[in-house]
Amino acid sequence: QLALAESGGGSVQPGGSLSLSCTASIFASSAKCVGWFRQAAGKEREKIARISSPSGMTYTDDSMKGRFTISQDGAKNTVYLQMNSLKPEDTAMYYCAAWLGRTCPMTSDQPPDYWGRGTQVTVSS
Repeated sequence: QLALAESGGGSVQPGGSLSLSCTASIFASSAKCVGWFRQAAGKEREKIARISSPSGMTYTDDSMKGRFTISQDGAKNTVYLQMNSLKPEDTAMYYCAAWLGRTCPMTSDQPPDYWGRGTQVTVSS
């Protein structure tokens, strides 16, 4: 059983930055894909970005490109989401999720195998 734990959320002023982390409880040596999503109150969940392991190939939703960057540290079993130039509309619960045994191109229409519990990001002045 894989557990995902997000951290790094908090409150920030518009224009600020935050870096979120998603750490997996176990090391999955096979191919996997880890992604970030967000869901604002009263809105549908949005895709942000995904990253394949071990290749490191990234896939960022077009609406998120330019301000959101996904990366990973395999040694730490951690995936990061760097968020810059944050706006009030970025306020949401941010979740990481994982698909095991397949890389990201194979996950486009598949729900993740595992979800984290989320970390809240609030952007306000």
